[in-house]
Amino acid sequence: MNLKKWKKAGRALINNSKMSLPILIGVLLLIGLLNTAIPKDFFSKIFIGSKLFDPLIGALFGSIAAGNPLTSYIIGGELLNNGVSFIAVLAFILSWVTVGIVQLPAESLMLGKSFALVRNGLSFIMSILISLLTIVTLGILQ
Repeated sequence: MNLKKWKKAGRALINNSKMSLPILIGVLLLIGLLNTAIPKDFFSKIFIGSKLFDPLIGALFGSIAAGNPLTSYIIGGELLNNGVSFIAVLAFILSWVTVGIVQLPAESLMLGKSFALVRNGLSFIMSILISLLTIVTLGILQ
């Protein structure tokens, strides 16, 4: 590869980074705000005890309250301690890590809107399906 192509690629990288940086900073700030603004005991109050609706509720809130896996394990443990069903906690953790409603603008910009929507939609559905299959496989229906 010649030097001219390297310079062109470098300029494209810098231009893309300049365009993406404000959005990425906004996403990070929004995630921090959501994680701080929503108290951890809030989640234990929203589950209704239904084997059908709790995974859906868990996946919905996990999708919105994006974060890193370590934080989700801590919140998941607290949810279990507060009587939330294991299936709801599984759906919550899976969607917390795989679905990112908050990161959707940045992901759409970087990877394309249709890809971001399809990936997030499939991840949401799969988080519910995997949590159901895990409970069935382990034989611990509650």
